[in-house]
Amino acid sequence: MVDEVVLNDVSLQVTNFHAESIKNPESGELRKVSFDFKVTSEEYHDITTLLYQMVFDLKIPETREEYRAEIFNYSTSLTNLYEENAVGDFSLTLIEVDSQD
Repeated sequence: MVDEVVLNDVSLQVTNFHAESIKNPESGELRKVSFDFKVTSEEYHDITTLLYQMVFDLKIPETREEYRAEIFNYSTSLTNLYEENAVGDFSLTLIEVDSQD
């Protein structure tokens, strides 16, 4: 069970991790992962700044996978985590960046 994902050297403790392969007509199969994670008001600025980068060096320590991935889908339960002690639920889906790009 995967419980940690690293995006550009930032470790995230994740739940509901799911991995799959999807077909790409030009390059064969690409990896796609989705997961949820909690973000506190203290982490909010750093995490959203990270996510604005859109493309990441993705590492999945439990499976020893590393590859470039970009945001495919993203959502959060809160839009204002600047309130003290607030915690938001983030969902993120990443897809492998086609090495031919």
